[in-house]
Amino acid sequence: MPRRRRRKKLSWPARIALAVLAIPLLYLLAALIGGLIPVNASWQEPDDGITIYLANNGVHVDLVLPASTQGLDWRPLLPKSDFADVPADADWIAFGAGERRVYLETPTWGDLSFKTAAVALTGGDRVMHVEWTRDPTFAARAIRLTPEQYRRLWASIRAGFELDRNGRPIRIGHPGYGPRDAFYRGTGKANAVHTCNQWVASRLRLAGVKTPLWSPFVQGLVPYYRPANQRT
Repeated sequence: MPRRRRRKKLSWPARIALAVLAIPLLYLLAALIGGLIPVNASWQEPDDGITIYLANNGVHVDLVLPASTQGLDWRPLLPKSDFADVPADADWIAFGAGERRVYLETPTWGDLSFKTAAVALTGGDRVMHVEWTRDPTFAARAIRLTPEQYRRLWASIRAGFELDRNGRPIRIGHPGYGPRDAFYRGTGKANAVHTCNQWVASRLRLAGVKTPLWSPFVQGLVPYYRPANQRT
């Protein structure tokens, strides 16, 4: 009888290399599956209510809310005096949350270093990014909420700010990306699981809105909502 050839075992360096290569593939697979599983699946957009927006630059999503509505006013918490030059008629505010070094040290993706990316993936302090805007329709998607859903969303965003003894968000000494934005201390940590986009999804989930189970990328989140220029 012919002898069976023994299969060569992979060396330890080869095994380690395969394991390292498998990690991003598994992460992408988990993101795909998580984006397809809805939470609050029975939610439907109401006929009347408060419209908010999702601003999407292809990598990062912001929540865009009116500065004041339904008795909920951001202006005492985030006064225009905190910003370099906000137009008097700017009545909307965009909110984002992310890892401190990524936000403060990478004004463009070309500024992202390997060290900063590694810190962001493994975990760092979360900061809040706030920007005033005149017109929210620059955003990619729109969501209409009931007053109760809006109140829950508003409260969950406010809870993302670290507050001083007077209950005010604590501004970080950073010039921002432009004259209308600023950074504030956030609560919790940001990492490869709790990304900037998952933070947005979690705020919407707490409000009772249909969201993906886990969506670290914009591609798993924004398709859940109607285009901003589409009427319902």
